[in-house]
Amino acid sequence: MKDAVLSLRSRLAALVLLSFAAFSSAQAQESGSEFLSDLHDFRISNYLALDAFYAFSASSDNDLLNRVVVGINNANDAMNSVVSHTGGILSEAQIEQLNQSFDRFKELMRNNINEVRDRGYPDLRLMAELADQGQAMNDIATELYSLARENSSTETTPQVESARSAAVLMAQMMARYAARTHSTVAQTFQGAANEISLDQQARTFDELLSSARAGNHNEAFKAQLEDVAAKWHFIRSSYINYNDNNVSFVIDRYSKGIISGLDNAIELLRNNA
Repeated sequence: MKDAVLSLRSRLAALVLLSFAAFSSAQAQESGSEFLSDLHDFRISNYLALDAFYAFSASSDNDLLNRVVVGINNANDAMNSVVSHTGGILSEAQIEQLNQSFDRFKELMRNNINEVRDRGYPDLRLMAELADQGQAMNDIATELYSLARENSSTETTPQVESARSAAVLMAQMMARYAARTHSTVAQTFQGAANEISLDQQARTFDELLSSARAGNHNEAFKAQLEDVAAKWHFIRSSYINYNDNNVSFVIDRYSKGIISGLDNAIELLRNNA
């Protein structure tokens, strides 16, 4: 009888340990998933802020300035979430590197905005610093995203990763196109000499979108990506032939629609995982 009681207690203890391990694993996976999502949102929001700033630099329009502020605030929220919920996925030094880079980006954005408001036009040197810092910061964020995927127990599907990469690429392309549109010397502050050309990026976007659409998915996801593909078809030639005269506000609007559609598709995939 005593042996039977001990055996029962042992089995119960084992069940408790297994349940705790499963709970801990689920928590770690959820934490990793949210961490990756925050890093993704951080990259997108910064490019949206840059896109709005380039337009603001040419017009000093308050609505455009408000868009800059919204982009920076959203990036700030994502950064705060990254700092608060790292869960050991990345080291404190790695997170601090990104945080310091973001602080410098925000400082340069403030300085550039003040230049436009005070003088009525941008300082190209400051604008070049902002563009360079934005690129360096998002390179760090992209590297940390890759490291976080390797270090966490989170498993993301190839379609989610392709959709995220496509959304970030579209945001970057949109910001670069805005830089070209709103300045006659855009190449001095958007890093055109060191970056892949817009037409090459557009072809990479083709590949990422095709990868995101691969496989069997539910109808809602398929419909979402069909809408993204339709929007992309409408503006693709503008990115391929970026030196032609195009209607910039249409390209900007459709690009934002593509980013939003991709993010909606990502959520559909995550919710049905």
